[in-house]
Amino acid sequence: MLNSRSPLIIVAVSLVVLPFALDLVGLPLRSSIDVVAFAVACMGLNILVGNTGLVSFGHGAWFGLGAYAAALSQRYWFPGSVSLPALFALVFVAVSAVLSGALILRRRGVYFSLLTLALTALLFAIGYRWTEFTGGESGLGGVTRAMVLGIDLERDGNYYWVVAGVAMGVCFLLWRFHRSPVGSVLVAIRENEQRARFIGYPTNRYKLIGFVLSATIVAVAGTLSVFNHRFASAEPLSVAFSGELIAMVVIGGMRSFLGPALGALFFILFREFLSIWTPHWLFYFGLLFIGFVVFSPTGLVGVGERLLAPIRKREITAAAMAGRKTADVLSLPPSLLRANENDRLALSARNLEKSFGGIHAVRGFDLSVRDKTLHALIGPNGAGKTTAFNVLSGLYAPDAGSVELEGTSIGGLKPEDITRAGVGRSFQITNLFVGLSVEENIRLAIQARSHMRYAMWRSTASLTDIQAETAELIRYLGLAGIENAEASSLSYGGQRVLDMGLALATQPRILLLDEPLAGLAVGERERIAKLIKAISAEIPILLVEHDIDRVFRIADHVTVMNDGAVLVDGSADDARNNDKVRAIYIGSGTAAVAMQPRAEFARFDQLLCVDRINTYYGKSHILNDVSFDVRKHEIIALLGRNGAGKSTLLKSLVGIARPEAGSIRLLDQETVGLPSAAIARRGIGYVPQGRGLFAGMTVADNLVLGRLKRTTGDGIHWSDERIVAIFPRLAERWNTPADYLSGGEQQMVAVARALAGNVQVLLLDEPFEGLSPAVTQELFEVFDRLRQEIALVIVDHHLDLALGLSDRTVVLERGTVTWNGVSTLLKDDLDLRRKVLWM
Repeated sequence: MLNSRSPLIIVAVSLVVLPFALDLVGLPLRSSIDVVAFAVACMGLNILVGNTGLVSFGHGAWFGLGAYAAALSQRYWFPGSVSLPALFALVFVAVSAVLSGALILRRRGVYFSLLTLALTALLFAIGYRWTEFTGGESGLGGVTRAMVLGIDLERDGNYYWVVAGVAMGVCFLLWRFHRSPVGSVLVAIRENEQRARFIGYPTNRYKLIGFVLSATIVAVAGTLSVFNHRFASAEPLSVAFSGELIAMVVIGGMRSFLGPALGALFFILFREFLSIWTPHWLFYFGLLFIGFVVFSPTGLVGVGERLLAPIRKREITAAAMAGRKTADVLSLPPSLLRANENDRLALSARNLEKSFGGIHAVRGFDLSVRDKTLHALIGPNGAGKTTAFNVLSGLYAPDAGSVELEGTSIGGLKPEDITRAGVGRSFQITNLFVGLSVEENIRLAIQARSHMRYAMWRSTASLTDIQAETAELIRYLGLAGIENAEASSLSYGGQRVLDMGLALATQPRILLLDEPLAGLAVGERERIAKLIKAISAEIPILLVEHDIDRVFRIADHVTVMNDGAVLVDGSADDARNNDKVRAIYIGSGTAAVAMQPRAEFARFDQLLCVDRINTYYGKSHILNDVSFDVRKHEIIALLGRNGAGKSTLLKSLVGIARPEAGSIRLLDQETVGLPSAAIARRGIGYVPQGRGLFAGMTVADNLVLGRLKRTTGDGIHWSDERIVAIFPRLAERWNTPADYLSGGEQQMVAVARALAGNVQVLLLDEPFEGLSPAVTQELFEVFDRLRQEIALVIVDHHLDLALGLSDRTVVLERGTVTWNGVSTLLKDDLDLRRKVLWM
């Protein structure tokens, strides 16, 4: 977000200096006017491309329409006038943008871009062929300037200062707009449109606002240009012209406020000077554009930052979570309290049905959640719990059945409407605005229910009530001290807390939490469980969670699902003591599995050696001189609190996060500095947290892609037959899209994909996260068998499982190894475990 006025000062100084600077290099004043007009157009286009993430291939249409509207209205209606034709052009383009935007914005991604391309192609055909009205290929001349407020605009010098004044006004408007609530929502849409909808924003409406404002500002540029050249033509309506505008934005830097203006200056200078030497200057400009896309996606602004980096003092900080200040505050902020009756029915669902092709994910589902209760929805992976959540919250429309919130029907409504009605939800896979800070994430959710959410002039910083409520909720969640950290820089546990905070910030009448404890360390899990229980005393909660012992301890009511339908609905004791529930869900219990003795296969041969590696994320020093080794057929457990650096260490081993110092040797071959693809081909398999499957592709396709480039390296070759032998369930799902599988089946596919090819070491990041006890037991046994073939490095917050499975344990604290020893010592000695793990 832009908080200082320095961009406006830079604009003002640049506008004063520009005509004199270009005069020194032999360019006329009209070139200066062109620079300013193109800069305005690019900054207008950047509202969509840089801020909203919508790539328009036809924005030159608004430049051309503005020019034609001004020229034609001067000729037929306002002869001798400048201001009235300019005003008419802006109104005409704004109305046209509203009508076309309402249609074009119905489509997203590439379809949006293609529709904008089709629009400009259509308008170009009209402008080029309608000779009687537009002048056709000869253009429309005779555009004149006039006296305005006693200023003779026929003189180029006077006209330049008028253009500069207009440009300054546009920059000030954009500066205010980008700092406003609407501007912040457009950035949120760029980062994560789905999450923006689930905190209550009708994103299509906001995108239309951005589209119309963008088109109107580009039309301002077209109007300034037509009076500069006194001539209108169909050229700006061409696809090529729109491409040039995009090129200017990208070359300048589309994530920067003034980057697009810098790109416009670069384009004009490049065109003016290179066209002297060759008529094919656009060819060389195209090559330059490709170079910027490949080597400097952040444009000239990014080039400047890299050139200045060596002379700037590098600020080194600890990991983002290191500054966190937690506090046991269990009383809800006053803004979230509601005076409801305890026995009131908060949410009810009757006979819900939802199918995906031939898969009946939810069938005949009934649910009743009473006010001020904690209602748990449990069941094995694939039971339909998350699908039921998605139907209740509006991600999917039900095929049949009804959903009511406090007696009002909400079934089939859009997610933003259901959120505004009072249903707040978190997600099984964290769903955040990852490029924004913690404070911005929470503020966006609170702002969504404010009457100022459509403000385009007020600064978000001036909305003191929203700011105060944001700070209060951040303290309540235990995220104080890291308000300015990017959401992406938080540990997975920190992201889960923030995800729950976004749901809570919507001021819900009921809270739907999908596995909020998954991936949390023991201490954090206990704190968040207490928090959830305290919240349920004021706001009813529907909870999906696989930590079954904790669920039975804190839940007021339990509904057990299996195969898309309700199996048991009653108290925790009803669910705990039901034989069917125990058979299909609980199994023999993970604690019993973890305590069973395991055969050792580890050798003394060193397979992987990590020596004093240091890894940074920007300014944050995540790993500090980390050293350990992995032997053949050994299982290493990496343990530590959230934010300790465990996931970063796995990413460093596989090359996703490249260490800046230190050594990683696989069978005495150095891997630091190699791309992650080359490291994978050498025999390191990686299963990321969250699985990272190729959605829409079948199980077979995922395995083919996992094996495609990894059959020439060292290690054990895992054919489809061997994989099916250890995961027989996958044979039944072989041609099923991966995103249609249950969470447990998806985890199996993720492990199988990592094994596919030749593997010596398998890295597992939270492999038991979000799995039912029965599936957890199944995977535990698989990993135990795999040690006979390969070595494994496992990160998991389920301590009993990690310690029961592993041969040795490496403990991290704030990126440093604090303990390295035999796992049985921590497994059997609880006092040592508390001392080493702070748990």
